[in-house]
Amino acid sequence: MPVQVRNLSANVLGVVFVLIGIDHFLRTAWYEPIVPELLGRPDVWVYLSGVAEIAFGGLLLMPEHRRLAAKGIMAMLVVLYWANLNMWVNDIPLNGVRYGTGWHIGRLSVQLFLIGLFAWIADILPTGDSDVQAADRTG
Repeated sequence: MPVQVRNLSANVLGVVFVLIGIDHFLRTAWYEPIVPELLGRPDVWVYLSGVAEIAFGGLLLMPEHRRLAAKGIMAMLVVLYWANLNMWVNDIPLNGVRYGTGWHIGRLSVQLFLIGLFAWIADILPTGDSDVQAADRTG
């Protein structure tokens, strides 16, 4: 796939992650119920995840830091899935809404898709196009 598509994807997702991170500060209480009790202080974990999303999203917007940011987001998505799994296993409602198994499987599917997408952005998936990979690394 052309370098431009990879760059556009990274830029769009960078903005999206910055906005989601900001939302963690604006609507902290919305995220708190799904933080696993074992961690304690859900507000702190919501703020920390918001900081990580803003930082990685911002770095994703900078081509020279894009690979590192994409790898960081991949790791973050794996770690943060714990909250989604907690919501699923313990049937925790958000805004009074309990979601069924289908919704949770869909959420997991989106998470896995995003991890794959960020692996592509980080250029750790084989694409068979060494010219594109070389162009990504130089510019």
